[in-house]
Order: sequence, then C-alpha cells, then structure tokens
Amino acid sequence: MTTIDERVQTFRSLHDAGCFVMPNPWDAGSARALEQMGFKAVATTSAGFAWTLGRSDNRVTLDQVLEHLRVVAASVNVPVNADFEGGFAVEPEGVAANVRSAASTGIAGLSIEDSTGDPLHPLHDFDLAVERVRAARRAIDESGTGIVLTGRSEGFVVGRPDIDETIRRLRAYAEAGADCLFAPRIAAEHVAAVVAAVSPKPVNLLVNAPFITAAEAAALGVRRISVGGTLARTAWAGFLRAAHEIADAGTFSHFEQLPNVDAMLRDR
Repeated sequence: MTTIDERVQTFRSLHDAGCFVMPNPWDAGSARALEQMGFKAVATTSAGFAWTLGRSDNRVTLDQVLEHLRVVAASVNVPVNADFEGGFAVEPEGVAANVRSAASTGIAGLSIEDSTGDPLHPLHDFDLAVERVRAARRAIDESGTGIVLTGRSEGFVVGRPDIDETIRRLRAYAEAGADCLFAPRIAAEHVAAVVAAVSPKPVNLLVNAPFITAAEAAALGVRRISVGGTLARTAWAGFLRAAHEIADAGTFSHFEQLPNVDAMLRDR
C-alpha cells in the first residue's frame, strides 16, 4: 500500500500541469474498480455515500463521513479527495476541528463549500465564508499532512447563479489559502473566466452531463475534472430499470452481459 504522504505528494503533483479526471466512487468497491481502470485519483461524493445509507444528500453525520473516508482511502493506492461538504460546522473554529479529524483519515485532499442549507439564505456571508476557508487552511497546516484544500462556491447549485459573485468568492478563497478552486454547475461559457480569475491556482470542473469533453476542458485551462454523484446515479439508473422490469412485467431482460464483479475485486 502506498503511504499517505506519497499519495498527498502525488495528488499535489497532478495539479501542477495538464488535466486529470478524478471520478467519484461511492464505496470501496467502486473506488477499487476506478483505480483498476487507471484513474490517477478518485474523490468521494457526499450524495453517492448518503444514498448507500438510504438518505438524501447532506443528511449524514460527521462520524459517518469520517469512517467512510477511512474505508475508501484504505481501499486504494491512489489519492482520495474528500467531499467534506461545509465542514460539518458553521463557525470557523468548528470547521478547523473537523478538518483536522478528516486529515487523519488517509485522504489526500478535501473541499470546503459555502452553502448553508437554508433556502432563504443559501450562501454563507462573504466574510464568514472566507474565514471558514482560512480556518481549514490553518488546520491542514497544523496537521502537517499537506493535503490539498479546495475552496468551493455553491452559487450555481443553490439558485444564486451569479458568475461575478462566484469569481469574487473563488478569488477570496484562493487568497485565504485554498490550493484548488471549484464552482460546481457553472456553464461551459464561464469556465475560461473562472480559470483566468484564479490563475495560477488550478480549477476543478464538475462534469455531470455531456456538455464538454476532457480534452475541451483541458484546452480551457481546467486542471481537474470530477463527476460528483453522477456515476452513482448511473448505477442507480441501471438498478432501477432492472428492478422496475421485474416488478412491473415479471421479466428479467436486464440480466444479460453483466460484469464479473467478483473476479474484478478478487485480488484483495
């Protein structure tokens, strides 16, 4: 097994040049499958993990997420980036404490987002949001792990699709110590502007629909691509199609040309 420090170093080096795809498994088995396909890093998905517990996204506890991070990080040799949601706290001191706990799980990076979960006030106030990123940076530095910190602005997710405000926040998060910047669900026409705004720091692009290719994203200056819960949703789609056929028609036509999962995972 590759050591934690080596995986952190590898993860950091992946952000130095070029563009890499970091798909999102939802458990140890899917993480191992992606590693075997040759992906150089993977990332957890808060939604995909929550669904394995029978819950909707953002309805899991800190302890459940920390255990999930330990399990996924221990299952692969490649770096694992953590979807750490909002740090499971509002105040910067709480974010820092929880980031320190996450940094000890074997992950190579984590993200802190600025959404509140309150539909009437969906984003943390600007100054508080910046202080939360700064607190996460301080916690990582104090941990000595060197894991990669991603500052994430959720305006386009929570109904505040203002590209100017998004860029203002991403720039502030970069200045507060974020190593990588991420604004999920921005449109293709905004990608180049975000990349230019935070340069030379790298940008993560969420691809949760076929609106761009990896090569096109690389040409725009994107360094990292993730897919969020979309691989998990793809798996759920196959499961639901097959289950609905059984329930509705009593037939089993989806049980053809299935992968030998046991053989794929047999080496451990």
